[in-house]
Amino acid sequence: MRGRGRATALLVVLGAVLAVLGTGTAQAAGYRYWSFWEGSGSGWAYATQGPSLVRPDDGAVQGFRFAVSADSQDAAKPRRSPGFSEICAGTPAQNGTKRVALVIDSGTAADAPAGETPPPPRTACAQVPKDASSAVALASVAKPLRYGSDALLCAISGYPVTGCGEQVSGNGNSSPRATADASTPTSAAAGSGDGSGGGGPSAGVLFGVGAVLLLGIAAVAQARRRRG
Repeated sequence: MRGRGRATALLVVLGAVLAVLGTGTAQAAGYRYWSFWEGSGSGWAYATQGPSLVRPDDGAVQGFRFAVSADSQDAAKPRRSPGFSEICAGTPAQNGTKRVALVIDSGTAADAPAGETPPPPRTACAQVPKDASSAVALASVAKPLRYGSDALLCAISGYPVTGCGEQVSGNGNSSPRATADASTPTSAAAGSGDGSGGGGPSAGVLFGVGAVLLLGIAAVAQARRRRG
């Protein structure tokens, strides 16, 4: 009987751990959207404002990347390093205008909506008025753009044809778009956060697993004391 009780307690602990891990997996769904980046030296930084608010200086490099990301912490960066001198080499400076180098990365086939093929990454040098926003610079070289009713940037150069920031389950299928909250990634309409990070269980999930294990060990120890 003692061995059976101990086995039962261990099964309970194991079931609780699996339940916690299952919850973490269910929360791993991401969003399919265009993220907005600003060139910083040889790397990319997730933009703290959306392209309609940013007024880049002459010589700025900005990027747009289409991908499935859970939030800004794991958002995929443009796969080309920023380089203004290379991108805008054939566009001479003109009075009253500024040049903004743009990197447009439509992502991979794995991130594409069903039935669509992402165009290859490309660059462009936008020459726009000095007070123009990043959104204006993008529109000057990458039409047609498509926006949602909430000013969300949905498509660049017509890609993707459908969809706009929809939530994507772990198996790659789309589900109805969730209400925006603190856990929803910010799109190119009004980006925020840092572009570093990766996947795997969150700190909260791991803490929960540890707490469940400690409770299980305590329960087994208490059962032993009672039998003693």
